[in-house]
Amino acid sequence: MLTVVLVIHLLLTLALVGLVLLQKSEGGGLATGGGASGGSSFLSGRATGNLLTKATVVLAVCFMLTSILLALMASMRSRGEDDLLKALTRPQPAPIAAPIAPEGAPTTNAPDALPPVPQPVAPSQESAPPKP
Repeated sequence: MLTVVLVIHLLLTLALVGLVLLQKSEGGGLATGGGASGGSSFLSGRATGNLLTKATVVLAVCFMLTSILLALMASMRSRGEDDLLKALTRPQPAPIAAPIAPEGAPTTNAPDALPPVPQPVAPSQESAPPKP
């Protein structure tokens, strides 16, 4: 399945690059060429731009989805799991509860239980080497 998704991803990449190159840029692009002029062309400049823009958006969304799917599949493979659907539908283990203190035991908060850290003392002026 990884190979199939990877091939689809590569085909989407090539199609996306082709559509971007066909779009009209500020200085004119490949979409403006073709020799036809005015109203006799198959699609007007505006219709071609709208069609190419919509197709680019659709291909970009598909590209992102296949990228996410490939990342999920790679992480599952690195953990030794082969089937993505089984791994996603498997119930997660319950979180481990914190141990309960026995009755009569003192309860302390973690920050209060630590001993204070001694602060370093700044060196005196006499021990510093003289400046040249």
